[in-house]
Parts: sequence; structure tokens; C-alpha cells
Amino acid sequence: MRVTVVLTVRNEAAFLLEWLAHHRACGVTDFLVFSNDCDDGTDAMLDRLQAMGWLTHVRNPGPHPEGPQWAALKQADRHPLVRAADWFLPLDIDEFVNVHVGDRSIPALLAALPRATAITLTWRVFGNAGVVTYADAPVTETFTRAAPKILHWPWRALLFKTLVKNDGGYGKLGVHRPRSPAEDRLPGQHWQDGSGRVLHRSYHTGRIFSDPGHDHYALVQLNHYPLGAVQSFLLKCDRGRAVHADGGLDAGYWVERNFAAEEDRSILGIESRALRETLHGDPVLGPLHQAAVAWRQSRFRELMQEDSWRSRYGQLLMAGPTRVLDPKEAASIWQPYIG
Repeated sequence: MRVTVVLTVRNEAAFLLEWLAHHRACGVTDFLVFSNDCDDGTDAMLDRLQAMGWLTHVRNPGPHPEGPQWAALKQADRHPLVRAADWFLPLDIDEFVNVHVGDRSIPALLAALPRATAITLTWRVFGNAGVVTYADAPVTETFTRAAPKILHWPWRALLFKTLVKNDGGYGKLGVHRPRSPAEDRLPGQHWQDGSGRVLHRSYHTGRIFSDPGHDHYALVQLNHYPLGAVQSFLLKCDRGRAVHADGGLDAGYWVERNFAAEEDRSILGIESRALRETLHGDPVLGPLHQAAVAWRQSRFRELMQEDSWRSRYGQLLMAGPTRVLDPKEAASIWQPYIG
């Protein structure tokens, strides 16, 4: 069975080896990776990984009026790795698949949901947890506090990515869900969430977030690490968002994702350390990784020469973890205004 993941990256070389090792351990067979306008050696690292047979690297230089990720996904629609896949899944570098059944792999998840044609992998958002300084350490080991399993607000923290069966039901990839459904195949679609619930038909054509107030993680969750260390978040702001051409990484983005309500170390049970160490031990990849770490540290120092960046850094240092709203508070936001 071929499981193809599509990834778009820019200036994220320091995180690449952990992410790849983890997802290979999860049963991903093929990686189609697009890079754009890199300053930290991400593209050179991807070239080496391609030479080693780990992935397929496609350069995706700007400008991207609609955002680099959409430009990449349009190319991916036509790529042989996507066309030949049994299942495909677009992911970001800060998202880690966390399967809870069988041997913790994607094939084990598919075996647990044999009727599924699409499985929604709902974010479980992992907050900053007070980590200030970027360090060269695994993301999954550093950030272990997350939103509660049952979250009532905000809906943006319950977005999902979709693992899709390549059966001709959809014509195009999307950031969160497949697009261009084949009308004659819609009656045969069988969407299930990460707890195995059969999902309403609205998910077949439009939904991008899971219903608040439910546990969506019994079988699988998507660990989402959107913030990282405070220093890393500033570099993310400097880079800009992959899905939008105009950025949008403001204080609201931080507040809606900085959860630390519960500890969750479950992903550490997916053993990828040996794969990671093999990659770091490569005579080309190892130095490229270290150069990327040095680049991040240097770029942060450059940003701190400007008052606007120092001001944003100070604001983040003063901000505490996000308070979890109870059901009544969450309902007060939307209930009076929904007909």
C-alpha cells in the first residue's frame, strides 16, 4: 500500500529530519516535498534526501499570488506520486500524525476503519508551554502540553487534515480537505473522524473543522505544534504563512493556539529515534542540519535589531497560556447570533 504525503516548506530545515523520520515510522511510503525561496538550506537538504531515496523534491519558486501552498498543491494534483498513491495526505512541517491503534501506523488505522474513504485527522494543538529560546531538540519531546481532548472554542483549533483514499472521488488536493468531488461518486463516500464516527454528508463537500465538544482522538489525532519556542514563532512570522500570501500571524493567532491544559506524551510511543539518528549521521545531512540551526539563531538576532520585532517579542513573553473556555462561555460567543 502506498501512502503519499505532500509537504510545502520554506526555511524549515532544522525541523525536517525529525518530521521525516516520524512519518516514515508511521508508515508513509512516499514524500512529495515542495520548497520555495529558502535561505536556510532547506532546498539543499531536500536535494540530498532525494538523492538518498527518501523523497521527491520539487522547487516551487515565487512569486505566489495565491500563496505557495496552493501553488504547490496544484502541481501535486498532476504528479505521478499522487496519481499512483493508494492514500494521500497533505501535511505541514508542524503537524505530526499520532495513531493510537495497532502498531501506531497509518496502515493500522486503515485496518481499524476498513470502510473509510476519507479520515479526518483533527488537530490537537500543542502550545508554547513557556519555552522561550529555540534549541536544537525534537519538537515532539519539547512541547508536551496541549488543548484538552474536548474543546469547545475556538473552532480554528479543531481544523483537520484529511487522509483520502485515491479512488477517483475527488479531483484535486486541498489544504484541509480534498476538492472537486466527482458527483457520481459522492453517494459512495464514507468519511469517518479520528474516533471512528461516521461523518455527515456536509464533510464530503465543504467542512474543514470538527464539531466542538467531542473527543475526536480515540484512534488517531494530528499533533499540531504551530507556535514552538517564542523565538521560533518570531521566525515563523518573518517567514509568513504558506497558505496565505499576506501572512496573518498576529496576536490572535498566538492566543487561539497557546493551549497548555493537559499533558500528552502519547506520540513518543511511535519510535523514530533510530531513523532520526541515521539521517543526522549522514555526512551531508548532518552539517546541513547544523547550518540550519545556526541560521535560525542568527536570523533571530537580526530581527532583534528592529524595534518592531523587539516589541512583538516582549508582548509574547508577557502573554500567558490560553484559558480554556467552558461550554457555557463558548456557547455565548456563537449561540445568540446563529439562526
